[in-house]
Amino acid sequence: MIGYLVLENGEIFEGERIGATTVDTACEVVFNTGMAGYLETFTDPSYAGQGIVMTYPLIGNYGVIPEDFESEKIWAKAVFIHELAEFESNFRKKDGLNKFLRDYKIPGLTNINTRKLTKLLREAGTMKGYITSSIDNMSEIMQKIKEYEVGKVVKQVSTKEFVAYGRAKEKQVVLMDYGFKHNIVNSLLKRNVGVTVCPCNTPIDRILALKPDGILLSNGPGDPENAQEEINIVKNLSQTNIPILGICLGHQLMALAHGFKTAKLKYGHRGPNHPVKDLGNGKVYITSQNHGYYVIADSVNQEIAEVSHINLNDNTVEGIRYKNKKIFTVQFHPEACPGPQDTNYIFDKFVQQL
Repeated sequence: MIGYLVLENGEIFEGERIGATTVDTACEVVFNTGMAGYLETFTDPSYAGQGIVMTYPLIGNYGVIPEDFESEKIWAKAVFIHELAEFESNFRKKDGLNKFLRDYKIPGLTNINTRKLTKLLREAGTMKGYITSSIDNMSEIMQKIKEYEVGKVVKQVSTKEFVAYGRAKEKQVVLMDYGFKHNIVNSLLKRNVGVTVCPCNTPIDRILALKPDGILLSNGPGDPENAQEEINIVKNLSQTNIPILGICLGHQLMALAHGFKTAKLKYGHRGPNHPVKDLGNGKVYITSQNHGYYVIADSVNQEIAEVSHINLNDNTVEGIRYKNKKIFTVQFHPEACPGPQDTNYIFDKFVQQL
């Protein structure tokens, strides 16, 4: 079945429909540069509201492995790939990618020119788009694209109830769920730390009643400035003496809670190959990233905090250390799975403060 991706600038990409072939939808179109890890990418809640263009040409070759999911479902609104693997080869696989997308009612396109599409997004910036089987009514499609907004998606992806892992562990951490990835929990459990996952809007008195040794602010989707309720909670948490680690969206929310500013990147950082320099030890690490917004360096009040990490591609802020507090945050993903795992030390540093 022929399908189309229509972009907000009017450009049209033709391909073959996969997944939920009867579902037409608008999305924010972004690209990911990973050569592997498509399962972790598609199940990452940070992609809520977005359609993902995979730059690696062959996707689906090792099938679907539920143990590798970063959440319970696919959060991306659509998937765009150059070639869908016909035959999966992996002793752990349970299904094929096409069936996986179909089961979760996620539309996709294959045999699409992802190279041209990625270059366009790099030059013009992230755009909104619409996946459809018919382009007969372009005026209606363009109106749907114009009206689409990712919006306030944190509450959509956050847990609605408290979930505990490793209750018997000596130390306990509260994980504020803005769209957390499973490997964040796994990374703490491996370090003998128990985790209680809390809804994103949990009042501070409920959080403190758990008597946490530390608090972790998770990754998540959307514009951080749309999460005002969560920012206020983070501001109150930062006034306690509890050690806090923020990852990705959690990093941005902590910055906004201190009066710093954020802005949208032209086309975002999404992939496992971003070089980041730790200004403390001078070392450079290859990191996994997935974000469309960043903290503006000039907005960081030097009396309150200091930049701890920078991105060597564009010099954007990748980490902040807060002075006179047990708080530090990073824009990249130290829990990256399948990798790289260069920045696992971030969890070691956090656990040492508990």
